[in-house]
Amino acid sequence: MADIKIRVQDYTGEIKEIEAPTDMNLSLMELLKANEYPVLATCGGMALCATCHVKVEEGFEKLSESGDNELDMIDTLPNAEYNSRLACQLRLNDAMDGMLVRLAADENDL
Repeated sequence: MADIKIRVQDYTGEIKEIEAPTDMNLSLMELLKANEYPVLATCGGMALCATCHVKVEEGFEKLSESGDNELDMIDTLPNAEYNSRLACQLRLNDAMDGMLVRLAADENDL
């Protein structure tokens, strides 16, 4: 499979479905930025800033385990929940087809 579909809920609550290639080794963060979502990604995808924080509303159980760096960064977030992930640490793959993610990095500012 070359493309999957991922649904993204923005800060207004609107959900859009975007197509995502799985053959380019992109991260979810790169996909969100390419689709002009307001993801800062200040650290460039190194799991150091949490400005790409998302909450996986559907499909969380299909994701790989979080690494130590990602878990350490999520632990610093006041709005972290069980389904919190850093989009930079999620490589697009076939298992993510149909997943729903909600942007969460700026939730505290709303």
